[in-house]
Formats: sequence, structure tokens, C-alpha cells
Amino acid sequence: MKKISLSAALVMALAFAGFAQQTGDAEEATYAEIYFEKTEHDFGPVDYRGNGTYEFQFSNTGSAPLTISNATSTCGCTVPSYPKAPIAPGEKGVIKVVYDTGRQGAIDKWITVTSNAKASPSVKLHIKGEVKAPAK
Repeated sequence: MKKISLSAALVMALAFAGFAQQTGDAEEATYAEIYFEKTEHDFGPVDYRGNGTYEFQFSNTGSAPLTISNATSTCGCTVPSYPKAPIAPGEKGVIKVVYDTGRQGAIDKWITVTSNAKASPSVKLHIKGEVKAPAK
């Protein structure tokens, strides 16, 4: 009788372990992932008060909706904007970055994008270039 009870307990334990493993795999298979076509943009020489806008293209390569929770820059001269609605799997989106070109000199700014992406929840984007002196 002890052998039957022990065998039954062992079978049930293995069944529960197998069920838990299957459930865990199914949960892990559903996640968001963010992929940027490029993470750096070089404006090159830019006219004073010229166009300092760039759009970083990205896509959700995961299997769950991608939610971007924040996009911040290293200073107030660089203003990022991002989609507030979730990006469905396979869909694309844009992080728009506007740099204030009313400042002469080098552009070397970083933007941090935070999302629910599994492998890369924080991505750094970089803009660089040079704002020319104002025309006289």
C-alpha cells in the first residue's frame, strides 16, 4: 500500500511540475520588444535656427503590446516626444526629437527611451552635429 501511495504521489508531483513548466513557458513567450532602425543621428552642419528635428523609427518585434513610459534628454535644449498608446506586435512608431538650433556650437545629446521591452527596457538614442554661427 505504501508503494502505491508513494507512486501516486510521485506521479502527481511530476504532473504538477510539468503543468507548471508549460504555464511558465507560455507566460514567457508573450513579451514586447523594441527595435530601432538606428540609434544615432548626425545632423552634420546645421544653420543657426535651422531644422533640428529628427524622427527615430522603431518597431515592436515582440509578441505583446509595447508601451513606452518615458523619453528624456540630457538637457532642456533637446525635447523628445513619443507615442502614448501601446504599439501592437509588428507595428512601428516614432520617437521625435527636436533640438534647439538657436544655440551655436556642438550638438552631442542623449535621449533615454524607457519601455516595457523585455530584453532592452532602456534604450539610448544619440544626436550630434554642429550649429553654425548666425549669419551677419
